[in-house]
Amino acid sequence: MSLLQTTDLVKQFGGLTAVDGVSVGIDRGTVQAIIGPNGAGKTTFINCVSGLLDPTSGTVEFDGEDITGMPPHETVQQGISKSFQTASIFPTMTVEENVQIAAFGAEHGSFRFNFLKKRSDYNAVQDRTERMLRSVELWEDRNVQAQSLPYGDKRRLEIAIALASEPELLFMDEPTAGMSPDETRQTVDLIEELREELGLTIVLVEHDMEVIFRVADKITVLHRGAIIANAAPEQIRGDEQVQEAYLGGAEI
Repeated sequence: MSLLQTTDLVKQFGGLTAVDGVSVGIDRGTVQAIIGPNGAGKTTFINCVSGLLDPTSGTVEFDGEDITGMPPHETVQQGISKSFQTASIFPTMTVEENVQIAAFGAEHGSFRFNFLKKRSDYNAVQDRTERMLRSVELWEDRNVQAQSLPYGDKRRLEIAIALASEPELLFMDEPTAGMSPDETRQTVDLIEELREELGLTIVLVEHDMEVIFRVADKITVLHRGAIIANAAPEQIRGDEQVQEAYLGGAEI
């Protein structure tokens, strides 16, 4: 059984159908890429699954439970997290403090601080913070102000924040956008490590086809909100319909 399953998922904005009857399963422990031209409905689909948008119709099941329309904080508690297209960090806080806040919310379910204790006294929070920062190789920079990090490290910090809830499934929206070739290679290595070492299931929205073909086990192609292909990378590479929709007929 798929970890995540959508059935006939639809999202309409007035007369515009942004997601058009998408039925797709994401297998546990895999990296699944979602690609398509701008306006294909990729981010809207993710937002419907993660609770940022309510679907117009259709269903979303996670680990066998119907989570359709569940608000974002509840989908996080179910085991779904998301890193955004631009780094969402607290710039004047340290690297460690950024992840501590996310870890505290995940550990305690809300921000009801006990003011008789320091944040550092929460052993579970500290343990989770250190593990997440080590997983993205930022532990040595834990006392650095977040705004001082290079761009690529800010994106890695944002991934650590998303990991602080210890999700089973992580959505990554354009994780290599704006990165240098070296930063891109480091991020690709990180994605592979997250799958192998943490056993994460990852859903990746990405325009860099070299990244997609390196890390994806399966690729879902959206065009005008609907799925036109859903297959292994080797099959997608030679799919004429995908080439026409995504690259105007050019080979991928």
